This record gives sequence, structure tokens and C-alpha cells, in this order.
Amino acid sequence: TPGFTGADLANIFNEASLLTARHNKKKISMFEVEDAIERVIAGPEKKSRIIAEDEKKIIAFHEAGHALLSHILPNTDPIHKISIISRGKALGYVITLPEADKFLKTRKELLDNITQLLGGRVSEEMTFDDITSGAQNDLDRSTKLARKMVTEFGMSPKIGPITYRMDEEEVFLGKEIMSRPHYSEEIASEIDREVSRIISESYAKAKQILIENKDALSMLANNLMEKETLSRDQVMKMLINVKSQKKPKKPESVVKDDSVK
Repeated sequence: TPGFTGADLANIFNEASLLTARHNKKKISMFEVEDAIERVIAGPEKKSRIIAEDEKKIIAFHEAGHALLSHILPNTDPIHKISIISRGKALGYVITLPEADKFLKTRKELLDNITQLLGGRVSEEMTFDDITSGAQNDLDRSTKLARKMVTEFGMSPKIGPITYRMDEEEVFLGKEIMSRPHYSEEIASEIDREVSRIISESYAKAKQILIENKDALSMLANNLMEKETLSRDQVMKMLINVKSQKKPKKPESVVKDDSVK
């Protein structure tokens, strides 16, 4: 649970205790804790939501696209679980969790995150020669991330290390909040072009990787169709022959103290 606050952890164990009671058990097990973590991250399961077989297949390939890119790209968090069981508003989901708390994001990490977010849409387009509305949240998040890179983080070579943020006027006499840019229309157009470039290049990268690993994509999606949920271990076994670009973790150094007998 890296990144979780004390309140998040309290919420998890409150949920886990409720699930334990529903299962008529006296002790909380890791089964309830895992379920509680997913409820906090993605919302409650909606098994009552009936999904047609053809839509189920689209969702499976969509989530497989995200998962495969998470496995391959060097700067994404490791996969924790993939599922096509609805939770909250999501029809399917891939949970990736960092191995430790992180407070900074590099440019390479942000670009890989955008590429991973676009993997679902790319997988749909490749497999079905069509696209759906299912990628709406992914597109929204990737676009906002790209815009932040350009306007807030100074990560665009063309725009430079300058912040271009919108100023919001306070509500006064019933007027709605208005957002006003502190820059010219020419700069606004340049920002739009840079955001579009980042998204286009990330989309092309996602497509290239998924085309090169089309068999692995199909294998993941077909297993998702059959089992509905795949754990990290199951995914790793399936992708054992798919080369990851992630750097192997260095073993922790051990300091030898000769004074200790």
C-alpha cells in the first residue's frame, strides 16, 4: 500500500472487518484485506452488471493492452492485478502499485504513464479495427497529464521551463468562476500543438509495442475472458517470454560488522 495515508489504511481494515463479518469468519485474512484494498482503489464489485460476450471481449483486450505496456515499459509501476469484473464506474481495471512511496515524477515516467494509459484504446483499434467510448477516462487522464507537462512542469523543449497556468477569478455577485490565461493566443496554440505531439508520439509508441507483442496481448486477453481476474503471479507466468524494459532491482548491500560475534 505505498502512497496510502493512515486514514486510507484505517478505511481498508474497516472494510476488511465488514467483509469478514459477511463471510461469517472470526478473523480477518489476506483475502479480505486484498478485497478491501481494491474497494478503496477502484470501488465495490458490481457482479450484478450483465455484460454481453462481445463487449466482454473488447474490455478484455482493452485491459490486456494496459497490462502488457505496464509490464514492458521501463518507468511504469508493476502490475498487481487485472480484472474484467466491474468495480465502481469501471467495466474493467488494471491495478499497478509502486514498490515504495514516491514524491517526484521524471519526464520519462510521465511519458511512459501516458503511453500506458493509451494502451487500451490502441489494443481495441488493433484487434477490432474499431474504437469504443470505453477509453474516455484514459484519454482524459493522458491529455491532462500531457498538458501539465507542458504548462506546469516545464517539460516541453519547445515551450521551455516556463509555467503557463490559468488564473481563476473569484466568484463575485453570483458570477461563475472564469479561467483566464496569462499568455497570448500564439502561446496557447503552441501549447496545444505540444500536447497533441506528446499524445500522438505516445500513441504511436504504444501501437508499436503492442504490434510487436500481439501474441502475448491475445494470450492475456483470452485468459482474462476465461478467468475474469488475473493476479500478478499469473500475469508474470504468462509474460515470462516477453522482454521487459524495466531495470532489474539491485540487491540491497549488506554492511559487515566484524565487531559482532
